[in-house]
Amino acid sequence: MKSHYHCVYKLKYYLVLVTKYRRRCFTAPMLVRLEEICRDLCQKWEVDLEEFGGEADHVHLMLDLHPNIMPSKFVNNLKTVTSRLIRKEFSKHLKMHYWKPVLWTRAYCLITADGAPLEVLKEYIQKQERPEK
Repeated sequence: MKSHYHCVYKLKYYLVLVTKYRRRCFTAPMLVRLEEICRDLCQKWEVDLEEFGGEADHVHLMLDLHPNIMPSKFVNNLKTVTSRLIRKEFSKHLKMHYWKPVLWTRAYCLITADGAPLEVLKEYIQKQERPEK
């Protein structure tokens, strides 16, 4: 658990970003560079990047976000910055896969993660002792 002023929180997110048209365009050096960019950007946003992994057509990130951060704004910034830098640094390679300046599909998958299963939380909430009066 983390705390901030009057707030205690634990907000873990699992993020999956997929390449446009699911093209298998990432190489090992590109994934290394993508991780560096993501870690740098997370540091600027004060987000903990706990895990990073990827394949030729998508990447996975495990994130720990502060409650003041809007996940959609962070993800859109992450996609914009990574796309711009990767397209710039690996332009020759990416021209074989894309004829327009794109990298990611518009969609993304963001799932809350960690903590107790929902049924355990529901049971815990139901068993709270209510005052009689």
